[in-house]
Amino acid sequence: MFSGIVQTKLILQELNKQTDFASLVYRFPALMAKDLKMGASVAQNGVCLTVRTLSENSDGSFKVSFDAIAQTLKLTNLSELEEGSAVNIERAARFGDEIGGHVVSGHVFGCVRILAVDKDDLNMRIVFERPAELRPYLLNKGFVALNGCSLTIAEVTTDTFTVCLIPETRDVTTFGMTQVGDRINLEIDASTQATVDTIKELMASGQLAELIATVKNA
Repeated sequence: MFSGIVQTKLILQELNKQTDFASLVYRFPALMAKDLKMGASVAQNGVCLTVRTLSENSDGSFKVSFDAIAQTLKLTNLSELEEGSAVNIERAARFGDEIGGHVVSGHVFGCVRILAVDKDDLNMRIVFERPAELRPYLLNKGFVALNGCSLTIAEVTTDTFTVCLIPETRDVTTFGMTQVGDRINLEIDASTQATVDTIKELMASGQLAELIATVKNA
C-alpha cells in the first residue's frame, strides 16, 4: 500500500531489456534505502515493483534492482523508460505513517495522454484525455493517482479531466518535466471504483430501482 505522496525522483541507472521483460536498476541514497530489504515493495511512476537485488555502494548509497514482467510493461509507461530517465519513487507505507494523499495500491489501470500543459512560476495545470472506459471513475473533485502522485481532479469534460499542481509537487516529482503527448500511468481511487461498480451491478440486475422504491416508501 502507498499514500500517493511521491518522496523523490530517481534516475534510472541501468535498463536491461529482454522480450516482454525488463530489469530496472537505481541508485538509492542511504536515507531513501533505510531498512529497505529484498522483497520490499517500491512504487515507480505509481507501479508497485519488488526489490530483486540490493547492494551497498562504496559511498553509502545502494544499488537496487527491480523486475518488470510483460503485463506490467504492456499496461504502464515503464516500457518507455530509458537509461537516464527520471522516475517517481515512493516506498511502501507502514502502519503509523501519515497518509497525506489517499490509499494507493500501485496497480495501474493503464495510461492516459497529456493533452495540454499550462504553467507559470507558481501554478501548473495539466489536461488529460478521459477514456470512455474510465469516465465513470474520473469525477470532479475525485481522487486519482497519476505516475504515483495522489491528486484531486479539478474539473472534467466528457473527454478530458484536469489536475492542478502546487510548486512542491512540480519540484519533487517528474511532473515539472512533463509535456504534451506524454503517457502517464493512472490508478483510479479504490473507493470510487467500488461505489461505481456496485451501482452498475445493482442497475444491471434491477435491484437499484427496487432499492430506491423501498427507500421512498419507508
